[in-house]
Amino acid sequence: MMIVERAEELLRGPLEPAGRRVGADEGEAQVSIRAFHQADDHAVGVWECTPGGWNIVDRADAETVVILSGRARLTTLGGEPVEVGPGDLVVLPRGWSGRWEILETCRKAYFLVG
Repeated sequence: MMIVERAEELLRGPLEPAGRRVGADEGEAQVSIRAFHQADDHAVGVWECTPGGWNIVDRADAETVVILSGRARLTTLGGEPVEVGPGDLVVLPRGWSGRWEILETCRKAYFLVG
């Protein structure tokens, strides 16, 4: 099956509330999501989160995202913080450890590979 989503829908389309980001230790970190495709070893969708922060230790999957709106700061464990915003591509490999900090409500298109 082919899926086509228009840019306007990705940027402003409705998402389903999913509650507070698991593991959030800062801010509200309220998540909304719209999954376009999910299989055993991969998933594609749009995710949005209000300001907040959380650590990730030894990612179980690989994630590639394009930031659609908002701003976030990512810090690889032992590395320097990197701020990302609209149009930025981020690749977090399996095993990545670090921190996400959502600075202003952030929406991203994501592709996860397990």
